[in-house]
Amino acid sequence: MRRLAPLPLALALAACIPSGRADPPGFLDPPRDPMPAGTDRTGNPDTDAPIRTDPLGEKARTPPQVAKPPPAWTARKVVPDAVDIPASRYTVVSGDSLSRIAERTGAGADAIARANALPPPFVVQVGQTLDIPGGRYHRVRTGETGIAIARAYGIAWGRVIALNGLAAPYVLRLDQRLLIPSRTEVRAMTLEQRAAAFRLDIDDLITGAEPALAANARPAAPVRTARTAVPPNVPVRSPARFTGRFDWPLSGPILTRFGPQGQGRINEGINIGARAGTPILASADGVIAYVGSDIAVYGGLILIKHGGGWITTYGHAEQLLVTRGQAVKRGQIIARAGETGSAREPQLHFEIRQGRRPVNPLGQLPARR
Repeated sequence: MRRLAPLPLALALAACIPSGRADPPGFLDPPRDPMPAGTDRTGNPDTDAPIRTDPLGEKARTPPQVAKPPPAWTARKVVPDAVDIPASRYTVVSGDSLSRIAERTGAGADAIARANALPPPFVVQVGQTLDIPGGRYHRVRTGETGIAIARAYGIAWGRVIALNGLAAPYVLRLDQRLLIPSRTEVRAMTLEQRAAAFRLDIDDLITGAEPALAANARPAAPVRTARTAVPPNVPVRSPARFTGRFDWPLSGPILTRFGPQGQGRINEGINIGARAGTPILASADGVIAYVGSDIAVYGGLILIKHGGGWITTYGHAEQLLVTRGQAVKRGQIIARAGETGSAREPQLHFEIRQGRRPVNPLGQLPARR
């Protein structure tokens, strides 16, 4: 194993660890790929894929690299026109609803509900007095994403999540009013905090990459192939629940395990060694939530939502063969392994997350024989 210079702490905390102690070759090797390259889930040839010869001389059917559309958070420019609303009290009158009170006061309906401990479905009573929380509120327009909103104000999207108590599935709504950190808080940010606000991580992609949903609209249904992409200004419908199990995305030795790696470094998944061009398989049925290379340390990266808050991520790919919004099946080829991003040898960085929390993939994958 080559000795690698340690990555800067901030980078290592946000990304995979491509080096470190490698297990002996073959140690904890997963089962062999459940299907050969160029076949579908049932083992039948994928006749749409052209045949190529890989560097080791083995023939494999490989779909062409799928062109990456621009990320969804660039589809709609966000104007930072948040309005400062003073704290006040409001007495409910006939015909009021929580949304109407939000319109009248300029505060967010969600913020009003939290301030007054209103349970769903957020019914208010005539004569009831409500505390209207003051703050800086941004009104969401159609197609805006959390990432784009945060960048427009020069703040971290995670801070907006915390201020607004946002939760899965993190799809914003047209005319929703989001609390934004005050101007005083933004002015007090250090240079490091300002730079960090513009650095993407996987959590940002999970929680802030989907565009806001227009009034009376529904998320787009998943597409069947990579030839048809969901428009970047439309949110994608995720599976309602997780049904099935996780499988190994490829075979190979474990290069880096889950968890602390020393010197403040943390690996939020596992790194699996592979030959360049090895097929990367979807670990479970799901819908592609992200495809691209916007997080430089991961290189080619794919995120799949499986329902029930379960998400898998696949990094360091040299070829990305799926598109955002595409429905995939367990065992389907989605990419090819490489050494992109911070990787110094061909490998796959693989994560399993439950919501925003990374979990050890070895606890979710089948035991190796």
